[in-house]
Amino acid sequence: MRFRFGFQLSVTALFVAVVLAVGLALVFLSFDRARSITRSAALSFIDRVADHTADRVNGQFKDVLDILEVLRQLQPVESGTILGNPPLYATLAALLRRHGQLYNLYVGYEDGGFIELDLLDRAGPAVRAQLQAPPEATFRLTVMEMLAGDANRTRFTSYFSTDLTVLAQEHRVADYDPRERPWYRDAFRPGAGPITEPYVFKIANLIGYTVRAPFPQGRRGIVAGDILLAETDSFLRSQRLGPSGVVFIFDDRGRIIGHPRMTEILNAQAASGSLDLPHLGQLVAVDIAQPLSAWRQGGAARQIFEATDGRTYVAAFRSIQSAGSSGLRLAVMAPLDEFFAEIEAGRRQLFLLALGFVLAALPVVWWIGSMLSGSMKALALKTDRIQRFETGGDPRRIRSIIREIDDLGRSVATMQTVVRAFASFVPKRLVQQLVATGDALEPGGSRREVTVLFTDITGFTAITERADPEQVMLRTSRYLAVLSAVIMEHGGTVDKFVGDAIMAIWNAPADDPHHVAHACAAVLACREANRRLNVEFEKEGWPPYRTRFGLHSGEAVVGIIGSDDRMAYTVLGAAVNLAARLEPLNKEYNTEILVSEAIQRQVSDRFTFGAVDTIQPKGFAAKIQVYELCGERNGQPHRSDRS
Repeated sequence: MRFRFGFQLSVTALFVAVVLAVGLALVFLSFDRARSITRSAALSFIDRVADHTADRVNGQFKDVLDILEVLRQLQPVESGTILGNPPLYATLAALLRRHGQLYNLYVGYEDGGFIELDLLDRAGPAVRAQLQAPPEATFRLTVMEMLAGDANRTRFTSYFSTDLTVLAQEHRVADYDPRERPWYRDAFRPGAGPITEPYVFKIANLIGYTVRAPFPQGRRGIVAGDILLAETDSFLRSQRLGPSGVVFIFDDRGRIIGHPRMTEILNAQAASGSLDLPHLGQLVAVDIAQPLSAWRQGGAARQIFEATDGRTYVAAFRSIQSAGSSGLRLAVMAPLDEFFAEIEAGRRQLFLLALGFVLAALPVVWWIGSMLSGSMKALALKTDRIQRFETGGDPRRIRSIIREIDDLGRSVATMQTVVRAFASFVPKRLVQQLVATGDALEPGGSRREVTVLFTDITGFTAITERADPEQVMLRTSRYLAVLSAVIMEHGGTVDKFVGDAIMAIWNAPADDPHHVAHACAAVLACREANRRLNVEFEKEGWPPYRTRFGLHSGEAVVGIIGSDDRMAYTVLGAAVNLAARLEPLNKEYNTEILVSEAIQRQVSDRFTFGAVDTIQPKGFAAKIQVYELCGERNGQPHRSDRS
């Protein structure tokens, strides 16, 4: 039988056990034993500091990389629609507000185009004074583009208030080429990492890193964001390791990338515009070559070693995983005697203090355990609901005075918002199926019989050429939502939207023994829903959308296709191609719904069909009979009877 203990009781019992064990051990053990415990405690402490610091640095870089991944997926960024695009500017501003470590976000294109949004106050008053920005300005926008008929690129500069009201604007000939800046110059070279070395930013001689992500599709270029070095220095200084302890970041060439005194050293060089990164020996007084070499050769990540100054040091090393090929490492180091002196000084009184502390702290620990337990239970319930795509619950985030739990509560709230916002882009049935079965989300598939539907709107191009683009998007989204709802009500999965067209499948991902009948019923219901929607469109003065349908059933390869950073669940094969061929044939035969013989043969007892023609589709060796789906045999709407 498996025993499980409540979090509240476990925390209290663990607290009592740890305090009593440590107190009694330090009182009764000999000096040598106490020294051994001290060494172990120092190693554990240094290891925790290393874990915490590496997690923070990893998280900082990963958060920015995640932002860049989202940003480069945006259609205006990919297509380069950067001039006169307020929705894009609002998106950039929202991302900057949400992530406090970023000073700015920008995109540079291979043809010299450029867009950058700066959050002015994060760079300090010197930048605002240098730019002569309006006092109430919150953001500065810079766009460089080659206008039609101009020989040179034009630089447009705008200052925005907090609510993105334009406060000032100017334009002039671009005075520099972003492609010559360090963040862009080497980004496409093989082995280029996502994080640059520190360098001098163009504005006010600020020093920092750039986190970048190239995107090869669309208008080729780089998406990037800047992290000021002063922020990293401040964080490294905040790690408390005693009078002589230090935390620093270095690369595989032995150069220091981040150090509590890094800004001080590099500011002296910044006036020249070029930086020479200091080597380990210049800022780290102790030679760490031996423990560092041992770690690189597969040794322990935390070590105790003797230095040439006669003192014993504890050190821990970590790799910054999110830095990728940039090869950044983290080191945490402090003299052992600073740990030992503090512990030895209080060893004689520890026993009585431990007993007193246990008795006095028990109510507090019990209360803390209760508080933590409640928050964690609430988080577990909320994450369970998100896993089930139940995102309509209480939108308030779970708060805690414990920073990590509070951060987790914020992350869960953010995840709930993201899942709610992006649920429309992902087939819920597919995600729920993968979660329920535990199948791995990786490329691969299997053969199975499926029914495939393709739809298209007759004369859609002519409608879009005459109508207002915003109204086209709104009406078409409304149309797609109506047809998608009908398809899902009949057990189908919407595979994708291609403009105004829909591709849907039945019998995948979930098994459906009556998939052909359900697909036929869905198409008839879609036709009826389309007619009702057209009545509304005509009342609104909008042209009707007349839909053509192509339906076929056959064996296909079903599964996940794509790359590591973007995958899609779809079907491939001749069955898909034939369904796609049937849809446009409606124009030739003046029909609405064309189906293959495979469809007619399986459900002719439930639906009425009209023979149309025998055809040989392009790319197919055999001729096939095609039919028009007319309706239900009983004349009533078909109801799903899936077993």
